[in-house]
Amino acid sequence: MVRTGSASTAAGPTLAVVAREAGVSVPTASKVVNGREDVAPETRRRVAEALERLGYVRRPRFDMAKAPRLVDLVVHSLESSWSGAVLHGVEEAAHDAGLEVVVSAGLARTRGGRPERGWLDKLVARGSSGALFNLAELSESQYAWLEQHRIPFVMIDPVAEPPAGVVSVGAANWQGGVTATEHLLALGHERIAVLAGHRRKMCSGARVAGYRSALTAAGVRHRAEYVRHAGFEESVARRRMLELLDLPEPPTAVFACSDRMALGVYEALAERGLRVPDDVSVVGFDDLPEARWVSPALTTVRQPLAEMAATALRLLVRMMDGNRPEGTRTELSTRLVERASTAPPADRPPRGRS
Repeated sequence: MVRTGSASTAAGPTLAVVAREAGVSVPTASKVVNGREDVAPETRRRVAEALERLGYVRRPRFDMAKAPRLVDLVVHSLESSWSGAVLHGVEEAAHDAGLEVVVSAGLARTRGGRPERGWLDKLVARGSSGALFNLAELSESQYAWLEQHRIPFVMIDPVAEPPAGVVSVGAANWQGGVTATEHLLALGHERIAVLAGHRRKMCSGARVAGYRSALTAAGVRHRAEYVRHAGFEESVARRRMLELLDLPEPPTAVFACSDRMALGVYEALAERGLRVPDDVSVVGFDDLPEARWVSPALTTVRQPLAEMAATALRLLVRMMDGNRPEGTRTELSTRLVERASTAPPADRPPRGRS
């Protein structure tokens, strides 16, 4: 069962408000609240006075034995087929585990992928047993908050490398980048461009690293002008592809690090009167439903989104039962799905026709 929505926060200031009032960090304020000894006396006094002045209510520690079978799933949005696949995987695994899921959509879009202030308090207010974060990035204070309340959580495809000890699930992105590039090399392409996502996103960097590794292994030189960043946005990918077509030696093939960006590549090629794959071959990444619907059908690297989400839920259940996973990072394999968007290069390099 999946429930959407949110509950109201409990009355009173949050620990973050107390920390600001006392001029300390949230983890330091948390140490005072929990009676930790490793706090300087003067700091302890300031925090204690702020607690009293603001009327902070010390919340009871998270009691797993008394918690309902409820978990939170934080997704970037519910508008994409990506989120739909993640939700499907979580829902099926939650059903098997006898859990209910609260879906928080859109909260991870604020502050560069961080849940909005106050959301974590709502998690405790509704008594969730744990949380899954998809495509999110938590701040140091939010990590400290989760630790303070002893709420287990798992990251699904985190934006950046999580701190040591944080459990995460992702795909074999580096190997996926290698596979996509090797496929184009095997067809005879050497002028292969890559459209990367966000510069700071972990999965994007791994896919580009795989692309470069495959080129190096094949003895094909790197061309800096062939590496463009489009932030996983279709419209930006279209503009970057137009820039690639305007180069003195435009690429004969493109590896787009997401299916959404591959659609932008299709648009740019159509604008210039070029055809896929006759003039330019295109490989995507994700294997979303759009990859099958577009014409010609997109060759892409499949990452198992639903399986990633289900694996994260199962790991979370183990943590909720008091068992820590043996490792903190789980990677599921990717594979190439060949369709109709790739072919050997044409005799002559493609030239944009306005």
